[in-house]
Amino acid sequence: AYNGPSIVIAYAHCIAHGIDMGCALLNDQKKAVASGHWQLVRFNPDLRKEGKNPFVLDSKDPTIAFEEYAYGENRYKVLKKTNPKAAQELIKLAQEDAASRYRLYKQLSQLNCSGEQNENNKTEGM
Repeated sequence: AYNGPSIVIAYAHCIAHGIDMGCALLNDQKKAVASGHWQLVRFNPDLRKEGKNPFVLDSKDPTIAFEEYAYGENRYKVLKKTNPKAAQELIKLAQEDAASRYRLYKQLSQLNCSGEQNENNKTEGM
């Protein structure tokens, strides 16, 4: 909708991830979003003119653990096989990172144009 330059940052799997590039591809991308590993966001500077926040978070709260998404891909499965202790710690850190980024993006999406949280969008613990 923005009459200006656009940037699309997409999350694209490759065959090396061990994903069926035919039909399973979309399911794996959905899992990346559902786990909070990848958030769906839009930024439209024109929304400021309407008094709206230009940053829009389209993703819902994560519904699956990062681990459920990650172990569907070879790069994570291989680490789990070769170094289970490191894999467990890295999965934990990735889960924390995904949750932290989601909370940040949610908070940013709830700011009004003056940089304050909208009264009806305040989230507990933020």
